[in-house]
Amino acid sequence: MKNALVTGAAGGLGRVIAAQLADEGWAVGLLDLSADAIRKAGPLKPNCVAISCDVGNPASVEAALNEFGKAPDLLVNNAGIVRFGPLIDIAQEDFDLVVRVNLVGAFTMARACAKRIVAAKSRGVIINITSMNGIVPGPNSGAYTSTKSGLALLTKQMAVEWGPLGIRVNAIAPGLMDAGMSNAIHADQEIRRSREAKIPARRLGEATDISNLVSFLASDKASYITGENILVDGGITMSVLTMLPRPKSVDKVGSGE
Repeated sequence: MKNALVTGAAGGLGRVIAAQLADEGWAVGLLDLSADAIRKAGPLKPNCVAISCDVGNPASVEAALNEFGKAPDLLVNNAGIVRFGPLIDIAQEDFDLVVRVNLVGAFTMARACAKRIVAAKSRGVIINITSMNGIVPGPNSGAYTSTKSGLALLTKQMAVEWGPLGIRVNAIAPGLMDAGMSNAIHADQEIRRSREAKIPARRLGEATDISNLVSFLASDKASYITGENILVDGGITMSVLTMLPRPKSVDKVGSGE
């Protein structure tokens, strides 16, 4: 049985990712700030364990990995937070906290796992959860967009440096999701309908859209894929021009007529 660690697993995307991995036969360590919060979110499968971990604290990361007790074959860096507000007004401590969790925390966890994989003379996979907001800016998102952009480039650096060590590293960039931190946003039905109407796929993303890709990237079917930041957004990121009107009078411009 292969071993996986999923951070931010008390709920949202992390919980769904962990559950799918467990169903597929992985031994899964679910990590979050509170192991009790993980257990209270619902019963754990027999091949799962709840572990407390503050990903931004190296000592806490080491303690969590020691508690898991096995070199991971897979790490899913899913832990992330957002503090909304315009950059000009956002509190410095809020900006710093998002950087600490989303970027520094992902690096701290990935490096600690990479060291254990190398020490075990094994091979491994790391998957960082980024965001479409790491590709296009999200107004009033504080440090969130820059941390996700940073994590996307860090993913590529990890892939280049750790590939020779037997570690593949990829990232998944979710779009507008009907899961996790976006639940409160999409509880507003008017906002939900407006967003769905602007997505080429005409729906919000589901947690399983992400967990299915995690499953693929963690498998041998993806053994030659590394250093990628894969958008899972229903086409919204590339659809800006569909939202801008163009007069019908120019439809035949350049047609030769």
